[in-house]
Amino acid sequence: MQESMYSALFGALNQEHRLDIIANNLANANTNGYKTDQLAFKDVFVNYAHDNIREPTLNLRSDPLFPSPVNMAKPRIAVSRTDFSQGPLQQTDNALDLAIAGDGFFKIRTDNGDFYSRDGAFTLNNEGLVVNGRGQFLLGDGGPVAIPPGASSVVIDSQGQIFADNLLVDTIQKVTVDNLDGLEKLGANMFRPRAQGAVVEQPAEDAEIQQGFLEKPNVEVVLEMVNMIETQRAFEAYQKTITTSQEVDLKAIQQVGTSR
Repeated sequence: MQESMYSALFGALNQEHRLDIIANNLANANTNGYKTDQLAFKDVFVNYAHDNIREPTLNLRSDPLFPSPVNMAKPRIAVSRTDFSQGPLQQTDNALDLAIAGDGFFKIRTDNGDFYSRDGAFTLNNEGLVVNGRGQFLLGDGGPVAIPPGASSVVIDSQGQIFADNLLVDTIQKVTVDNLDGLEKLGANMFRPRAQGAVVEQPAEDAEIQQGFLEKPNVEVVLEMVNMIETQRAFEAYQKTITTSQEVDLKAIQQVGTSR
């Protein structure tokens, strides 16, 4: 089988994976606080045995003993990374709709532990606790944030301090990490460390909480559509290369050695 067959195969697989990521970004174009995924590629060099041989030469006119060094570069997916850039803020005037302006996350308590999220669409459950759309708890300095029953007004300042009827009841935890690349998507629009000790949590002192706003996803729909078309065209080109390589191989098998 020709080398072109393998190159086209891996190229097609790369484009298929890229298309999956683009489709996921587009599917979350209306998900609050969603962060887009991007692919990074790297060159993988294939070395031949003679590439690292320093051949001896008696003089400048000596014939070479080995073929010239040849390095073949093949693009491969290095890693998919998340773009944590700020999404646009949309005003809702809902007292429990919150957005973080700047680098930072809300801390959410689930049955499986505490995780990070940028989704600030919160409500009150029957126990007066502030929860997200999946019933998971928003964390403050005193644990899950609770609003006193019967409170007529809830005001949250830029530092996350919660005032119910002008009485300070808690402060929302807004945190960040020292290495955003050390986070991975958990699902349900939340993040967690890739491994134990991968990130160090610290207070997001420069981030501000905006009450009555929601952060929209940082998905550029037009750009993603252009990337989708480009990916489909590249996949079709790789398919054509595979088909052409197969035809050349078949022709060689059928004709080489045929008596004339």
